[in-house]
Order: sequence, then structure tokens, then C-alpha cells
Amino acid sequence: MAEITQRDGAWSFDGGAIRIVPGRDKSVNPVRQSLGELTVPLGAVAGIAHEPGRKAGRLRLKLREGADPLLQATRGKLPDAADPYQLSVEADRSGVAEYLVEEVRRALLLDEVPSGPCDRYLLPGPYVPLSVSAGDATVSFDGERIRLEWNWKTEESKKSGGTRTIRLADLEAVEWHPAVGLDNGHLRFRTARAGAPAAPKYDPHTVVLYGFRKDPLTALVAAAVTARLPHPCAAPATAPAAGPADTVPALPTGDQQSGHTAYNGQGAPGGAGEGDADHDILLRRLRELGDLHKSGVLTEEEFTAAKQAVLRRF
Repeated sequence: MAEITQRDGAWSFDGGAIRIVPGRDKSVNPVRQSLGELTVPLGAVAGIAHEPGRKAGRLRLKLREGADPLLQATRGKLPDAADPYQLSVEADRSGVAEYLVEEVRRALLLDEVPSGPCDRYLLPGPYVPLSVSAGDATVSFDGERIRLEWNWKTEESKKSGGTRTIRLADLEAVEWHPAVGLDNGHLRFRTARAGAPAAPKYDPHTVVLYGFRKDPLTALVAAAVTARLPHPCAAPATAPAAGPADTVPALPTGDQQSGHTAYNGQGAPGGAGEGDADHDILLRRLRELGDLHKSGVLTEEEFTAAKQAVLRRF
């Protein structure tokens, strides 16, 4: 096992996952302390590097895009001090850091871990329930509902609506922006029914962030909510398989066929010479149904009904 312990925390690698434990020193950022211990599976890692420095270097872990809801929610805007995937390394421990880097890189090569985006979260995100007091509100999340309780810094028109509760089922997206310079940041919860959002100061779905020390903790709420929303790269839900009646339209039978427009596979009226084309289409359809039946997509009953519907059209 490769491991390194520093004042900011400890990293260890057992061949399958990187265990990150935050330091207990009071200088360690509250975000790292609140997150607690993290176990990063090797499959979530895109790369690792040791950046040496004159007095101290830094270990930096790069995760695959979409692997971690915290990184997904903050989109590279989390301050370095709050980033759990960085570790300050003293100069005399650089050799240990390099050894850990080599072990992780070797494992990535041996396991052929892809570096591209993930289609699901490989880390669970912060634990809930979670509550943070920052900016102009206290924001809480219990896994199903977000609650915004305003404080004395809240603009009056926004406060007048009282405490705001937002259901996760109504949520479309979460936006998290830290305060930069003289510009305030915000944590916004966008619902599907809402129109164009108002300025954060007046928006009852938004917490204004002024840049104080506890403001980055709101990123944990954003991450916990993001972890429970659909993954942005997830495959869209497939429509239910069509039944035989939907798959093969019924044709008129008996004398009614004499006055029926021939079906040519494109919905256009049939003409001379198109009977053979119809015949080929129906044969191809029979083969498709047989393949679906063999692969288990169609049950025996569904296959029989669909086949009979096709045969009636010869």
C-alpha cells in the first residue's frame, strides 16, 4: 500500500481505491472537514500528479468528468483550499508523493481505466441531511426537499414570501457560483416551472453569497442535490417496447381490401410493380421479429401475435 500523511490530511492507495482523510488541524478548510473521509474508486480517476515546490509541493488528483457530484456542481470554481483532491506536500516528503503517483498510474494502465467522461456518478456525494448558514439564508436538504430560511441580510421583498421549500422532484438544475472580488456569488435552485430567474438578491430560489469563510460549504448542498438529479451524460430513458398491435398496423380483410390503398412501407399510395416491394418488406419484417424473439425482446405470445399480423398481409 502507498500512503502519505501531511498536516492537510492523508492519502492512501490499496490498488483499487484512493482513500482521502482530511487533517484535523484548524487550518484545514471547513469544506474538507465537513466532507470527511472519501473513498475514490480507481475507475473514477483520470490522472494524478505531484507538483514539487521550493518549500512545499502538491499532490493533485484529477477525476473523470461526471464522476463526482461535487466537481459537477462546482465546475472548477471550488477554491484550492477547499478542494479535497489536492494535498499540500512538504519538500522532504516528495519522494513518498512520487511513489504514490507511480503506483496509481501503474494501476490505471493495468486496469485500462478510461479517461473520458462518466455516464453516472461514481462517488455518492455529501451525506444528508445537510444544513448550512451562509449569505442571506440557511439552506437545508434532507434528500427530498430543499428549505431556504431567510435572515436579517435578506432583501425585504424576497423575505416577505417566507421560508421557501422546493421539492427535489420539481428541480431542474443547481447553479453554484462563489463570490469573486467585489461580486457576490450565489446558490440557485432552478425549477422546471420557473421562468427567467430574477437577480439573486430578489430571487426566492437563490441564496446570495458574500464571500465569507463558510460560503463554500453551500457547495456541499449543491453537490448533495446534484447527486440525486439525473446525470447529464446518462442515456435517455427508452420508450416502452411497442406491442404487436403498434408494431404491425392491421390491414382491412376480405372485400374491404379491394378499395384500400396499398401499403408500401412509407405510407404512400401503392402503384404498379409495388407488390414485390411490399412482399420484400414483409419478409424483412418477419426476420426482424424472429431476431427480436431470439434475443428475448419479444415474448413467445408477442412474437406469435406479431408474426400472424404480418402473415395476414401477404
